[in-house]
Order: sequence, then C-alpha cells, then structure tokens
Amino acid sequence: MLQSLVPRPPLSSKPNMNTKRAQREHDDDDTNVHEPSFKRPNYSSEKAVAEHDARDDEQQQILEHETETETEGEESTGLKLLGLLLQCAECVAMDNLDFANDLLPEITELSSPFGTSPERVGAYFAQALQARVVSSCLGSYSPLTAKSVTLNQSQRIFNAFQSYNSVSPLVKFSHFTANQAIFQALDGEDRVHIIDLDIMQGLQWPGFVPHPRFTVEEDPFESTGRRLADFASSLGLPFEFHPVEGKIGSVTEPGQLGVRPNEAIVVHWMHHCLYDITGSDLGTLRLLTQLRPKLITTVEQDLSHAGSFLARFVEALHYYSALFDALGDGLGVDSVERHMVEQQLLGCEIRNIIAVGGPKRTGEVKVERWGDELKRAGFRPVSLRGNPASQASLLLGMFPWRGYTLVEENGSLKLGWKDLSLLIASAWQPSDLIAYVD
Repeated sequence: MLQSLVPRPPLSSKPNMNTKRAQREHDDDDTNVHEPSFKRPNYSSEKAVAEHDARDDEQQQILEHETETETEGEESTGLKLLGLLLQCAECVAMDNLDFANDLLPEITELSSPFGTSPERVGAYFAQALQARVVSSCLGSYSPLTAKSVTLNQSQRIFNAFQSYNSVSPLVKFSHFTANQAIFQALDGEDRVHIIDLDIMQGLQWPGFVPHPRFTVEEDPFESTGRRLADFASSLGLPFEFHPVEGKIGSVTEPGQLGVRPNEAIVVHWMHHCLYDITGSDLGTLRLLTQLRPKLITTVEQDLSHAGSFLARFVEALHYYSALFDALGDGLGVDSVERHMVEQQLLGCEIRNIIAVGGPKRTGEVKVERWGDELKRAGFRPVSLRGNPASQASLLLGMFPWRGYTLVEENGSLKLGWKDLSLLIASAWQPSDLIAYVD
C-alpha cells in the first residue's frame, strides 16, 4: 500500500533518440545537402501518456484514501455503538430505566438490520433492550413457548431454519455428529425408540425412519410428523410418531412417553433460545435418570443464560457478534437469506436472552452446562472422536468460509468461529452400561 501512495515520476519528454541519431548522420553526409527534417520529437504523445499515468496515480490514491476513511469511519461507528450498548445495559442492570430509554434513539440511529455486521447486531440488541425496558416497567416477562408460536410464525421460522441449514454449517454439524454417534450406539439393535426433546422440522431423521418409533415433546411446526410419516410410507416402512402434550420437564413417569420393554432408547436434544421447549430443567434431568437411555446426544450453545443481567448481556453480545460476523463473511449485505436468518432466528434468540432472561423464567435454578449436570447425575461421556469428528471435518470442507474451527475437548466436539466456541456436541450414557468402541 505504501508503494502505491508514492507517485511514480512522469515519463520523460525528451526527443526521440533515434531521431537525433538520424539527424547527426544526416548532418555528416558528404553531399552537405541540408534539407529540413520532417521528423519531430513526439512531445505530444509522451506528454499525454505522462498525464494519463499521473491521473491514474491520483485516482488510485483517492480510492485508497476513501477506502481507509470508510474503514476508519466504520470502526469509529462500531466502537461508539458498542459503548452505547454497554452503557444502556448498565443502566438497565441498575434499574435506571429512564436513562436507558434515553440512550435507545441514539443506538437505533447508529444501527441498522441491513447494514454492516456490527450495525446489524446493534439493531437487534437495541430492540431487545427496548423490550427489556418495557417489560421491566410493566413487571412482566413473557418468554416465547412452542405452543404460543402462531402458524405464520412457525412458517417463518421453518423457512429461516431451512435457509440457515443451507448457508451455515451449524445446523448440519448438530445433525451429523449426533447421528453418527447414534448409529454407532444402535449397532445390532432391532427395536429402537428415539425421543427428540425438540424435533423442530425433523431434518436429521429421514435416515432413521427404518427405526420406527419416534416420541417428541411437541410438534411445534405441526407438519413435521406428517412429513416423516409420508416419507416412511413412500418407502413402505412402518413408522410411529407420538407427540407428547405438555413439557418434558413435567413428565413424571417414563410410561407417559410410551416406553416399551426391550427397546433401545435414545434421547436427542439440540438446544436453542427460540422458545422454551422443556420447562423445568430439574424435572427434565430427573426424567432422563429414570429413562436410563442407551445414549443421550446433546448440542448446546456455548453461551450462559445464568448470572447477572450485565454479565449475560456482555456474553450474548460477544456470542452473537461472532454469529453475525460468520454470516456476513459468506453472504452480502443484500442477501435475503441472511436477513431472514438474522431476523427470524438470531434476533428472536437475542430478544429472549436480553428481554426475558433466557428462553424460560421459571424461578428455579437453571442448568448452566448440561454436560456437567449429566455427569453428576450418573452419566459418563461417550467420546465423539473418530467417525463423528471425521464427519464434522468433512462437513466444514463443504463450505467456502475459512473462519470456522473444530476442536475436540474431553470427548466432545466444539464448533467455533475464529476461535470463539459456538456449539458443543456431546454424547452420554449411563455409567454402568458397557461403552461401545468408536
């Protein structure tokens, strides 16, 4: 860059040397005939070249200066936006709601859901802070539950989730690693019962349709069970799909899930913050210990929902900034898919975390890290190295972005963006079961 800023010297405007040599030879001719030479130095063409190159240099310098100025302006705006967001969050934490409300217009002015990644993050956090201020004034917190999702909302979430699955490896990572672990654990089993605590669209299960029994807490999109049943019917395979009324944390007996003798039970749970699907964490943990499934697969966001509001806000800001950065690295500012994912999925999660305090507010102790809690409840980790890790590595190779990282830690797999962990995939089984070899 420095070299490009140094202007090159203009081309020489001296006469053509061949012309001068020809002139000298003509002067030394024995005939001593001095005819006027009609060959003149090409002053005009060389001058034009010099002026053209000089203009190119000037335009290049102007372009580089504008680019540097634009970058500096974006960084300055991003830093100011970050400062205002943190200041507003501090006011909310101290219950200084009037001052927090006064800061929101300035934050909104600097942010945009269609701008740069920092501006997009700022827009959704500003909306969440505004909702938090309103809910704090009213003294009410209304987390989004699966049953409260309207048909139109579920369709929008459905479309956004499909887009997210196509433009980002996060969803596929959750499915591929869990499926590979389940395949290995079920080797040799004839009767299989898969309990999915949040099936969503069931994108990962068509390959498991030959194992005929599925139990899900609820069918938030209502059409998931029908689509899986139609797929099984097209293949001529038996299939059972049982949605359970209420939340899994309220189920007190395994019999309520239709558990039958001599079947291998697998529990799968992909965590998110779109809505509260399970209810009581302690009730969910109690049911898992009663079920004693052959395998539990979990995919957790590496994000804490416990602690003070300010600590939760800072961690969420860091986390979702990475997610927005990852989307922006592969999709342009005008991408419809990018906007859909950010608005319908990430923005909704941000609002639930900031405005509500997490996808649930039951008043009881929340599980901070499910892996740690399962270990205390008598489960041991099942390593995901080997085939699950290989599948995850192959998956990342399918996407053009180079910022994603994959790390194995204590048998679990962590998918991150530029060294910030985003998702943790892990597998568990009762400690008294014989572990399978990966």
